Amino acid sequence: MPNPLASSLGATLTASGTTFAVRSSSASGIELCLYDATGDRELRRLPMQRGADDVHSLTVPDARAGTRYGFRASGSYDPDHGLWFDPAKLLVDPYARELDRPFHYDPRLSAFGDDTADLVPKAIVTEPQSAQRQAPIFQAGGLIYEVAVRPFTMLHPEVPEQQRGTVAALAHPAVVAHLKRIGVSAIELMPITAWIDERHLPPLKLTNGWGYNPIALMALDPRLVPGGMTELRETVAALHAEGIGTILDLVFNHSGESDRFGATLSMRGLDNHIYYRHATDRPGELVNDTGTGNTIACDHPVVSQLILDSLRHFVLAAGIDGFRFDLGSVLGRDINGFNSDAVLLSEIRADPVLKDRVLIAEPWDIGPGGYQLGNFPAPFLEWNDRARDDLRRTWRGDSHTIGDLATALAGSSSIFSRNGGEQTRSVNFIAAHDGFTLMDLVSYAGKHNEANGEDNRDGHNENLSWNNGVEGATADAEVLGFRRRDVMALLSTLFATRGAIMLTAGDEGGRTQRGNNNAYCQDNAITWVDWSTLDETLIAHTASLSQIRARFDVFRDTTFFTGNGDVEWLRFDGQPMTTGDWESATADHLVMLLSTGDSVQNRRTRLAVVINRSHAPHPVQLPVRHGSGWQSLLPSATAGIGTIAARSVGFHVEIL
Repeated sequence: MPNPLASSLGATLTASGTTFAVRSSSASGIELCLYDATGDRELRRLPMQRGADDVHSLTVPDARAGTRYGFRASGSYDPDHGLWFDPAKLLVDPYARELDRPFHYDPRLSAFGDDTADLVPKAIVTEPQSAQRQAPIFQAGGLIYEVAVRPFTMLHPEVPEQQRGTVAALAHPAVVAHLKRIGVSAIELMPITAWIDERHLPPLKLTNGWGYNPIALMALDPRLVPGGMTELRETVAALHAEGIGTILDLVFNHSGESDRFGATLSMRGLDNHIYYRHATDRPGELVNDTGTGNTIACDHPVVSQLILDSLRHFVLAAGIDGFRFDLGSVLGRDINGFNSDAVLLSEIRADPVLKDRVLIAEPWDIGPGGYQLGNFPAPFLEWNDRARDDLRRTWRGDSHTIGDLATALAGSSSIFSRNGGEQTRSVNFIAAHDGFTLMDLVSYAGKHNEANGEDNRDGHNENLSWNNGVEGATADAEVLGFRRRDVMALLSTLFATRGAIMLTAGDEGGRTQRGNNNAYCQDNAITWVDWSTLDETLIAHTASLSQIRARFDVFRDTTFFTGNGDVEWLRFDGQPMTTGDWESATADHLVMLLSTGDSVQNRRTRLAVVINRSHAPHPVQLPVRHGSGWQSLLPSATAGIGTIAARSVGFHVEIL
């Protein structure tokens, strides 16, 4: 049932003014601080009244839309017992819907007794906003395009300079044209809610460019969305008009308040015991299932209500089509570990505003039992890192991978049927924001994170990558040709998988991060997409692959293969794969023969996906059963009549 507190928290405009309400069970008192239009001068400090359910509230008759405010909480300061009350700290409303400035880290934010009013953004009272209600725009088996807003548009030559780096830039005609060319079904925006730098970054003169360190869960970051909710809503509407959905990547697993030495900015200063998980019987010890210093207590009713209200806010006010949940296993955690029937997961799926949205889980965290791939309840889609690694191993040349390749191509039924599922819920990807870019995957044998200031200790050490003979940048035309060929093969393999697929912005054109596989702190040319250097051949190849997925309905069907005529696995001589073939350590080729609807021939036909990971071309015999022969849909993968090129994937349709 909906929590009766849901409509009362935050700043609510009424006919008699604005009612401010915040919950705290442990504070001895909370004060409301009102500021002038600049947010720099405090006008009034008013005590709030504690009421039922520990809600502190106050109605201010002359506070209207645009009023800037914050809270101060009094109580015990005893971190060893999980209490961080410090009235010198200005606190951001957890229900803040708009902020007047970005967060910037300063050591004073962590120092007891240091007043932080000059450092902390002020929440702004906002008028209610609403978007046109419509069903989510996302096609089953569609292409999700992962976008970091600022890096994606900072160097785009056609986007006006003042618009670059903002959400509004995503609706620019040149950007939309690119999205449509490569067949994007929905863009997935990396975090655009307000975040703060990790405290080790300012001394290194680095900044967090990804946003995975949030403070206010509902408020958009003014750096990325200077026009606030109106800008987001109008951008979403513009993309909807072009048939493209918008998915928000949200972080509910931790906050930027970090460990016990971190900043006191909002939830910690209001009610640390409620908002964060603590070791059993040790309230001063923050549980760190996220690797960031704290873990939000998603199983607490107050916290789960905040999360639900945040999700509803983005749907109702901006028309958002869906959500990707960072370290999503935390959402299903309670004191006993992960539970697929967790109250919050059930509430999201049953909520009348949220139940039809696209829901995507990153199905892991670093806590005990945190890896939960395949265990989220339907209709959650899940990032499939198992398929990612298996596809990388296949193309790196590892032995005994042909069976794993087939499993990934078929939608990982061994994972998603485990709990009685009848269709794949896999989001297949080979590269994402976290890790190597697709081009770096074939250009670097090891990570190169020296620019991060941690002596290359950060980031994953095992990337399942290869460099094609030279580490990193090179002018060797042959090596560059090998790398392009491998990226084309990887893209082709991804687009041949059953289930939703995901591509990170710029990977379709061979972008590089210079071997940096943990570029969260590089808000500069390392992560900015250089549109002038993107490889047109790769982009055209990606567009062709999207056209193939759109043409054949086999990729939109997410039910599992039965093997009864819907799929056959063949060798290059046209014969069925044998047990020995599957178990061979050196197997380097595979044909996936699919029965599918064909929107061009307007009838059912067969599609052959021919995979050759070897470094030599191979003859291929495709069985002709119902038609006059086979036609190649990707000439780049054909080395002659009946021959598949080295290190390539071919798509062939049977002509009827």
